[in-house]
Amino acid sequence: MKLSGILIGSEDPARLVEYYTKVLGAPAFTDPGYTTWQLGDGWVSVGGHDQVSGKSAHPGRVIWNIETPTVREDFERFKAAGATVVQEPYDPGSPEDGPEMLIATFADPDDNYFQLMSPMGEM
Repeated sequence: MKLSGILIGSEDPARLVEYYTKVLGAPAFTDPGYTTWQLGDGWVSVGGHDQVSGKSAHPGRVIWNIETPTVREDFERFKAAGATVVQEPYDPGSPEDGPEMLIATFADPDDNYFQLMSPMGEM
């Protein structure tokens, strides 16, 4: 199996489209109901959803990740684009665990969390 993408439902998808366009750049495509960005082999889509209203009551319940070998640089770029910082880059491990593994967490305007993280490598 392969996870191919994530759909972020919102009461106000236009606000999220504006936000993610500033952070991720121009979307790969837009149709009347959804706007989608391609990140590597995966897709992130934003669209309206009738079962969603307001901000997320539990923003840490689902967190989606963007792997990048340049976490610190991409963190600064996202921050400069207006991304809401929840946690600056940090290494959750210890020096004995091996090479530095960085994670940085952001929140979108609906309070959904997403992270930049160092590549996981082969599992």
